[in-house]
Amino acid sequence: MTGMYDVAVVGAGPAGSAAALRVLQLRPDARVLLLDAARFPRDKTCGDGIAAGVFDLLAALGLPESATLGGAVPRLCVRSPRGAVVDRDCARPNRVVPRAVLDDALVTACVTRGARLRRQRVRRVEAHADHVVLDGDTAARTVIGTDGANSVVRRGLGIPPRPRGMAVAVRGYSPQAPATPGALHIAFAEGRRPAYAWSFPLADGGANVGYGVFDGTAPTSRDELLAGLDAQLPGQEPDPSTVRGHRLPLSTGGRVQPDGRVLLAGDAASLVNPLTGEGIFDAVASGVLAGQAALCGAAAGAVHRASLRRCFGRHHRHTAALARLMRSPRFVHAAVLAAARDRAVFDDVVEVGLGRGAAHARTLATIGALFVRPGTGRRAGLPAGPLLAPAAP
Repeated sequence: MTGMYDVAVVGAGPAGSAAALRVLQLRPDARVLLLDAARFPRDKTCGDGIAAGVFDLLAALGLPESATLGGAVPRLCVRSPRGAVVDRDCARPNRVVPRAVLDDALVTACVTRGARLRRQRVRRVEAHADHVVLDGDTAARTVIGTDGANSVVRRGLGIPPRPRGMAVAVRGYSPQAPATPGALHIAFAEGRRPAYAWSFPLADGGANVGYGVFDGTAPTSRDELLAGLDAQLPGQEPDPSTVRGHRLPLSTGGRVQPDGRVLLAGDAASLVNPLTGEGIFDAVASGVLAGQAALCGAAAGAVHRASLRRCFGRHHRHTAALARLMRSPRFVHAAVLAAARDRAVFDDVVEVGLGRGAAHARTLATIGALFVRPGTGRRAGLPAGPLLAPAAP
């Protein structure tokens, strides 16, 4: 054994770094080990769009400077499968930050605050009553698994992946900036499999572009995904050398956090928004909760499970219901029309898709009225306390 750590975090992405930072914020003298298979800085397959709420969480962890990373993008432009468009300023600007930049900044902050960073691909997890052993030679009182969609830590707990709860996406970098600068662009595709293309502007020019299918019931090839991107956003072809595919474990696929000293956060805990594929907010938020629970000894698993339920329970119930409705292109069209006509609906939808909001009754009624109204078919585009308190009822 290399010595007993207080907390070992497997995976140094946003969830893992947030967990380590929270542990050290609560107990600056804690022995924290951060393990990752990659050498930083490193690229990570992602849309690079970071919601404004993420920077609130990072500021509460002592990183207010994170709000200057990447470029601020004040607007959101969404096109429905049937041609309606909403193009509005968000309540607060979101940002586009390449993961090579974001993750490196967070890992550097962890090391600066006292975490030990080790390059290691963890392959084995053994949980005992009073400690956890990784790869037979590293022991910790608590282990936090933040090692992504194919989490070794989750498999070590005997929790199998759920293919039907997976989205698939392809991402690349295009030299072409979006046609309208200063906006995150999303274009939904027609069909009963919810899918959309995106183009997010980079601060130094060009764009992060991609296409995702939010339905785990059928395989989708890389060529099909790239064809979907080209159909929805022609002229935004990515540089082939930058194209990467990835899977997104959606929150609708079910989440399990057992009792004991092994915790899960981020993608490893299937915490990806099923409406948008956004995972950074959930990763950082769940990482914070895992860091808090990790200091609770043998009760860590139960504490973390309860914290996740308080923080995300209502949000997950709403997104699960909305994800079923989004299989209807007509519903997506009605939602875009409603957001274009009503600022409050737009703000509500943004919080549900990029944070941990819930759809209020007025928003659902407004969308529902357009959904059932005759003639709401193909249309032309329209002008335009605690660190993590439980969501409001």
